[in-house]
Amino acid sequence: MAGHIQDRWFKTETTSGGKTVRTKTDRHGTGLRYRARYVGPDGTEKSKSFRDGQKRLAEQWLSQIEADMTRGQYVDPRAGRLTFRQYAEKWLKTLGSEPSTVDSMTSQLTLHAFPYIGARPLGSFQPEHIREWVATLEQRGIPGPYARAIYSNVRAVLSAAVDDGYLARNPCSVRSVRQPVVEPKRVVPWSASRVFAVQDALPERYQAMVDLGAGCGMRQGEILGVAVDALDFEEDTLHVTQQLKLSRSKPVFALPKGGKVRSVPLPGPVADALKAHMKRWPPVDVTLPWRRADGPKVTKRLILSAPRGNHVWRTSLNEGAWKPALVAAGVIPKPETAEDDYAAAREHGMHALRHFYASALLDGGENIKAVSEYLGHSDAAMTLRVYAHLMPSSQERTRKAITAAYDRGLHRA
Repeated sequence: MAGHIQDRWFKTETTSGGKTVRTKTDRHGTGLRYRARYVGPDGTEKSKSFRDGQKRLAEQWLSQIEADMTRGQYVDPRAGRLTFRQYAEKWLKTLGSEPSTVDSMTSQLTLHAFPYIGARPLGSFQPEHIREWVATLEQRGIPGPYARAIYSNVRAVLSAAVDDGYLARNPCSVRSVRQPVVEPKRVVPWSASRVFAVQDALPERYQAMVDLGAGCGMRQGEILGVAVDALDFEEDTLHVTQQLKLSRSKPVFALPKGGKVRSVPLPGPVADALKAHMKRWPPVDVTLPWRRADGPKVTKRLILSAPRGNHVWRTSLNEGAWKPALVAAGVIPKPETAEDDYAAAREHGMHALRHFYASALLDGGENIKAVSEYLGHSDAAMTLRVYAHLMPSSQERTRKAITAAYDRGLHRA
């Protein structure tokens, strides 16, 4: 057994005749009687006290400590007293992720995790606590995809706590704990007529955004950050090397999502539209920090600009131009009064142009690997999960292949 157990109520003494006897201590009958003591892996002594009559429990505790040390699952009891919130806040400061990603994680944990599990000591976490918290998210009506993102952040914090020795195991890793349910929702791409109806309804200086989204599959931040040097008209190629995004509510230039730069084909109609746009609205130099609000300043010559000559603000674009265009094209209803807000249109954001782009490529027979590369996805498997149902010829090919096989079998008979 690791360590030993001290009896605070009795002490062992040797008489003058050499006989060993047990005598009562000054603490006899008061306080916790037994103190289980051992030396931890860090070389310091650890202990835990037990009441009178709990010597066997103290022995079991020391045996468990010894077993944990042997299996490499030992957790310092004092470390386990650190609360989830205390550890999470310390962990967030050490992340090397994009500032906007850290800000998002901090916000999600602060709003949806800390009020419920933030005060719980790490060493006390059990799977039931995670199950109860996940049920709370569902009861509060947190949408499935957002709830799953929150859950992933909590799981990441607990995984790091295991790695750092604050927790023996991640309670999110057991079978009985299930992440929030996300109802499967298929992407329904816009028709070409809808794409061009929305484009026609946009202010003319913003219509080229539709060409970049529907014709090159770019994300909104990438569209807003397109610079002149990204366009190679001789090679009919568009280089997606940056985006315009917010870091701590301030605009910055940064690499595309996931740090994945890419080059995509620049179709003739899109190239013509961009040339016409730049002729009418000459590109402007915009100076912003790189990657984070306090990052080094860089200057980019952007092809899209706001009426006053600066970069385009995403919020003002969405509310002042994009949603009115959706209304004009019949995509969302018109507000009943001037004071009412536009209807929520998450599935009809500028990302809908990327869905149109993907569907057009797949319908044209492009392979999924190329589509994934042009969209800037992390891998082709992700693209397949999102867009597999848009491959219209697959079922027909299957029918024809099996029919042909049957025909060959029948002819052989």
